[in-house]
Amino acid sequence: MAKRDYYEVLGVSKSASADEIKKAYRKLAIQYHPDKNPGDAEAEDKFKEAAEAYEVLSNAEKKQKYDQFGHQAFGAGGGGFGGGMNMDDIFSHFGDIFGGGGFGGFGGGGGRGGAARGANLRVRVKLTLEDIANGVEKKIKIRRAVPADGLTFKTCTVCNGSGQITRVQNTILGQMRTASACHGCNGSGKMIDKRPDGVGADGLERVDEVVSVKIPAGVQDGMQLRVGGKGNHGPVGGPAGDLIVSIEEEAHSELVREGQNLHYDLYVSFPDCALGTTVEIPTIQGKARMKIDAGTQSGKTLRLKGKGLPSVEGYGTGDLLVHVSVWTPKSVTSEEKAMLEKLQESANFQPNPGKSDKGFFDRVRDMFNG
Repeated sequence: MAKRDYYEVLGVSKSASADEIKKAYRKLAIQYHPDKNPGDAEAEDKFKEAAEAYEVLSNAEKKQKYDQFGHQAFGAGGGGFGGGMNMDDIFSHFGDIFGGGGFGGFGGGGGRGGAARGANLRVRVKLTLEDIANGVEKKIKIRRAVPADGLTFKTCTVCNGSGQITRVQNTILGQMRTASACHGCNGSGKMIDKRPDGVGADGLERVDEVVSVKIPAGVQDGMQLRVGGKGNHGPVGGPAGDLIVSIEEEAHSELVREGQNLHYDLYVSFPDCALGTTVEIPTIQGKARMKIDAGTQSGKTLRLKGKGLPSVEGYGTGDLLVHVSVWTPKSVTSEEKAMLEKLQESANFQPNPGKSDKGFFDRVRDMFNG
């Protein structure tokens, strides 16, 4: 099922302020809070959906990326908690919303059961422009903490497996009941019974693992992809965190990227510009032949449609912009000098720009206007 637009989820416009976004999220969180909807799977899904939307739209940097690229800006896992989202994630990330019984006393980050989630792992992946143009699947070797082989558990004797300790306090308003994570099992409801020799009290061992990551075409330097459940496991059988893959774009030897467009500096001799010629241009797909018309001026920009990079959201492909520069030799022979001096005397070789010969600023404006 496709993800809904985050603004639609929270019921706000793209121009909504930070306070409006927070207010909208708080309203939904109260409405769908698990403590108000026990056993309601649909309410829990909506609660998680709203939390993921708020996690992105409340962060200025993530919001900017989302506004530009949509869900694809954060990969298949989304910009929030991705495939590893659980209630502990939500309560721990939004202490200002949930902390201190912020919903009138029902729920709170520290009072919920469940084993502690493991830490995320982060890696950087270098991609060539060819990788980015076509999309690529990368095999990444990581070292992560996983439950040791032969590890066994037993029910926590402190909380009897509930993961929570409930306390009742008498006040002038009557009895108040509070719940907190069990100190004996850290909320997991279980304790380690037997563990192999050499394994620590957390029951984890470090292993090497190769993870396959599918990277979509059109990603940009600095983007992050999330692979759910491929981080470190939590202690005492706690769920695993995520693997965060940061994209690092390698410089191309001849092409320069600008968004979806690519740029190439083409140096042409004066005779070729004057008489016209055909040249080969490097592209991501290989080579392309381009005609240089007779009389082409230095500084002219030629465009190869569709030879740029695809949009990460699938909205078309950029262009390859070829910037023509006339190559002037730094030294000439006496014979060449004589020929050039003769050409200097010709009126046809004196600069005489017309209205069709655009200046620098006109060329820049045309380039950005497509």
